[in-house]
Amino acid sequence: MAHKLERIGVQLYTLRAEMQKDLWSTLEKVAAIGFKELEFAGYFGHKPSEIRSILEGLGLTAPAAHIAYQDLGPSLSGVIEDAQLLGHQYLVNLWIDAAVGGQPDGWRRIADVFNRAGEACQRAGIQFCYHNHHFEFVAQNGVLPYDILLQECDADLAKMELDLCWITLAGQSPQDYFQRHQGRFPLVHLKQLKSWPPQSFAAPVPFEQVFPLLSEVGPGLIDWRQQLALSSQAGVQHYFVEHDAAISPFDSIQQSYNYLNQLNY
Repeated sequence: MAHKLERIGVQLYTLRAEMQKDLWSTLEKVAAIGFKELEFAGYFGHKPSEIRSILEGLGLTAPAAHIAYQDLGPSLSGVIEDAQLLGHQYLVNLWIDAAVGGQPDGWRRIADVFNRAGEACQRAGIQFCYHNHHFEFVAQNGVLPYDILLQECDADLAKMELDLCWITLAGQSPQDYFQRHQGRFPLVHLKQLKSWPPQSFAAPVPFEQVFPLLSEVGPGLIDWRQQLALSSQAGVQHYFVEHDAAISPFDSIQQSYNYLNQLNY
């Protein structure tokens, strides 16, 4: 039986330059394309109450937002308050600095931080998550950092937003993770990879070598029907289009939306 995506969202990092210039106009254009869900990556100096009013006026919701690792300390309570006002159901740590992950037992320490942040979020009715790139799939002492997080993080307190492109770039199988860790992936990011970069998998490919290989959701190395087939088993609730280095951001998200809107899987 064929399935279609009922809700297609966009990660606003794709439109960060446009958001900085004119948040309202940018969100108006996003709504006109057909997107109903947003994932924020900063509020660009606007108050959450102001943004909430804009979202309501445009018929948009914002189920998720990216937050920095530094936000998981004393400032987390304020981040949670903003999230509640904006209706975020998920707060997603988007990045781990190499200086943090590269420390002895760094990823286990990170997992401890995630569990504590997850507890605070859970008390507020919000789910904490982590968003991957490709460096989490480069082994340290024979173990993948991503696997450490899945093992050491409480499965209810810290879930994952799986970026299907970055994990594919790292030579790993999303389907394998979906099957082994069912219910751990409420969110996914979608963008395409045009070709493989030269890599040994012993170290992450430099980002500047990857960005030119990224493209809109559509034909390419990633088989979307195959990757989305296990999404319900994985627990996916929200699908966010993203392009880290789009030359024409609005054209990029329009192409991705058009492709996903007609996709049967």
